[in-house]
Amino acid sequence: MAVRGVDLVRGGSVLLDGVELAVRPGEHWALLGPNGAGKSTLLGLLGAHRHPTRGEVHVLGHRLGRVDVRELRRHIGHVDPRHPLTSALTGRQVVLTGLTGTVQPLPRWRPTPDEEERARRLMGSLGIERLWESDWTTMSQGERGRLLIARALMPAPRLLLLDEPATGLDVAAREQLLASVDQLRRDHPGLASVLVTHHLEDLPASTTHALLLRRGRVVASGPADAVLTTEAVSACFDHPIGIERRAGRWTARTAPMPPAAIRSAAGAALAG
Repeated sequence: MAVRGVDLVRGGSVLLDGVELAVRPGEHWALLGPNGAGKSTLLGLLGAHRHPTRGEVHVLGHRLGRVDVRELRRHIGHVDPRHPLTSALTGRQVVLTGLTGTVQPLPRWRPTPDEEERARRLMGSLGIERLWESDWTTMSQGERGRLLIARALMPAPRLLLLDEPATGLDVAAREQLLASVDQLRRDHPGLASVLVTHHLEDLPASTTHALLLRRGRVVASGPADAVLTTEAVSACFDHPIGIERRAGRWTARTAPMPPAAIRSAAGAALAG
């Protein structure tokens, strides 16, 4: 997957400016930046839901604008905690809608025994097989999050997009979800993924790469340990943020750093 020199302009506003990104099989990217940085816009391009104003976007070997995006989306898993389901579907039914790409089960559509077994295996691997007959409306936010990951994996996608999957979770539910993400990455070594978040504490230990966005421009991009540094993150968020990584996980705290140094780092990153 590659984003090459992409600009995206809507209503006279520049949402993305000269963005470059390449995601290879088995890589797991974190996409971070302040509100309004363009994270969701970039994720929309990667999910084939938006098209660039200028530049090229290649998803799973196909260039946007020259491919049937409906067919392309069948090979992309998308996890959004704002999933618009309000009816009392069972966990089984929710996961199986990943095969049809719909919120509700399609009339007269029936899964095969193999598809039913795949749904059960995925739920088991994520530690939620107990939700097979549970009611969506009674599930916790954490349970729903893991169920949506199983749903996204049903069509065996080559690319998984996670849009702030830890939103609204308490500490225990967040840790369970991130452990599930780490496990699925071990179970599916060829899968590529991009995870959007505002918080470094929400990044799984299996994160391999990171991209920092500010005002639609790339501040830093590359291997996670080279990008998620005090200097780069402080420049991205225009605030002194000390970054540490322990046991594979990141933490962020306000750090002593002169404002002039932050502005200088931000200016240099955006100028580059």
